[in-house]
Amino acid sequence: MRMRRKRNFDERMAACGDLLLAKGTAGILNMKEAAENYRALIDFSAAFGNGNPTELEIGCGKGGFIIETAKARPDTNFLALEKMSNVILTPMERVAAEGVFNVKFLNIRAECLPCYIPENSLDAIYLNFSTPLPKLGYATQRLTHRNFLEKYKKLLKPGGKIIQKTDDRDFFDFSLEEYAAAGFEILTADYDLHKNGNPAGNIETEYEKRWVEQGKPIHLAVAVKK
Repeated sequence: MRMRRKRNFDERMAACGDLLLAKGTAGILNMKEAAENYRALIDFSAAFGNGNPTELEIGCGKGGFIIETAKARPDTNFLALEKMSNVILTPMERVAAEGVFNVKFLNIRAECLPCYIPENSLDAIYLNFSTPLPKLGYATQRLTHRNFLEKYKKLLKPGGKIIQKTDDRDFFDFSLEEYAAAGFEILTADYDLHKNGNPAGNIETEYEKRWVEQGKPIHLAVAVKK
């Protein structure tokens, strides 16, 4: 079912325009061309006005996780990627309203990250409750497939981390195999993050809160670029 366009969408997006660092990929015919040829690399120092470490969430949704994380860690810059324009407007407006100064947005597909993010520039990438796409034919579209992981690896600094949460056991097992195949070191593979309550320092996503209330185990993986 297609999401209804938000009222006064264009005007509201324009009002938050200074928070948006990338939108779409103008002039690109397909994702393969975008990933291989198009470049409009973002200068993080210019975008954020500082040289602080930068971390990225792929699929920010309503923005609860990235906004609360940014508030808790003001000395880190955060990028929030969301491919759906109608979805990204909500967290952009919240950031503007709450004066969160260290979050910027990317309204692009994950395939296009190399077009905008310099290599060896990110300290961490968050994959929070990504769509598991359980059908076998969709495996290459999963955000933890090795094709995506190779892209992430180029963008991460040495020692940079991928931090993944999911409630889907099959997707989690698939992801662990893909991290190993892509040459990442798996630091953490926790099949029940909330077994003894919410761990100290863990900021829950909207989905995470819902699944925990329903008693579903949350799986956490931390994979490091060697």
